[in-house]
Amino acid sequence: MEWLTIGAFARASRLSPKALRLYDELELLRPARVDPDSGYRYYTPGQLEQARQVAWLRRLGMPLARIRTVCALPPAAAADEIRAYWAQVEAETAVRRDLAAFLADELAATPRKDTRMLELRYSAHSDPGRVRPANQDTAYAGGRLLAVADGYGPAGAPASSAAVAALRFLDSDDVPAGNVLNLLEDAVHGASEAVRGVDAGAEENGTTLTALLWTGSRLALVHIGDSRAYLLRGGALFRITHDHTVVQSLVDAGRLTVEEAVTHPQRALLLKALTTGTPDLKLHDAEPGDRYLLCSDGLCAVVPDAAIRDLLTAAPAPEAAVHSLVDSANAAGGPDNVSCVVADVVATAA
Repeated sequence: MEWLTIGAFARASRLSPKALRLYDELELLRPARVDPDSGYRYYTPGQLEQARQVAWLRRLGMPLARIRTVCALPPAAAADEIRAYWAQVEAETAVRRDLAAFLADELAATPRKDTRMLELRYSAHSDPGRVRPANQDTAYAGGRLLAVADGYGPAGAPASSAAVAALRFLDSDDVPAGNVLNLLEDAVHGASEAVRGVDAGAEENGTTLTALLWTGSRLALVHIGDSRAYLLRGGALFRITHDHTVVQSLVDAGRLTVEEAVTHPQRALLLKALTTGTPDLKLHDAEPGDRYLLCSDGLCAVVPDAAIRDLLTAAPAPEAAVHSLVDSANAAGGPDNVSCVVADVVATAA
């Protein structure tokens, strides 16, 4: 059998000897033979393909633990895992892109084209639905803060309530536009701690959280889980959140179609919740006439987006909109708690 020294193998695979020793320790790329006396590592030419795959995955920025998973899979499954990883990278990059654009605008002091004063008109409504014995959702709407939380587990109701209560101070404080994301991030950290304090932080309890914080010209969004935020603008409906669910990750990876995801048995299985992951943070420039919707999955799981758009368009005011949306979910069977917050951006006299 032909043997390659660690130096020769490093040159052929374009991995450094230091990296090869690390991969050996992590059981990611083990040498074919180790000299019992000197401890010197030897490899075979047949290991070059695996080494090159590791090098390529590292160039993608994939963590070593995930590379180990990929290398252990058969080719088709490994390809799916790589696609899922890259979809995650693109989603996270989009969040950072939005933040970079905001910071660049702030530094450049880009003037708003519309100098009218803007404010929110809002309403919130939560309903247990037609099947669940109790309501574990919490919905809140105020002049600056809009929030929906969907609790789960035996203490789901106090978990969602604690999360929203921890953000309530934002509704009474003046919010400086320049550091609103930092402020919101700190507040969400406090909300996470509040949820951990519910029922001694039992792992089976938790909550999603989707909230918007108004600065007078922009809305800062924080989102984790499968509650959603939508924007109705110019008659078109845009979803401005990304579900943190197993099924959504399969759709992102091309392993499921959107149509298949609707009836998938694991469509409610979360990848992230408030205490078990990092939330998405974004900023949105508001325009007069915008209508925002925050909702738990009790609405969007049974009412299609096209119907949500029609109901939002037809309702003359936020209060009518939230009630028509909840009524629509219950008319579709109401299998889950359903909560909606609707807010209109309106221009006022300067």
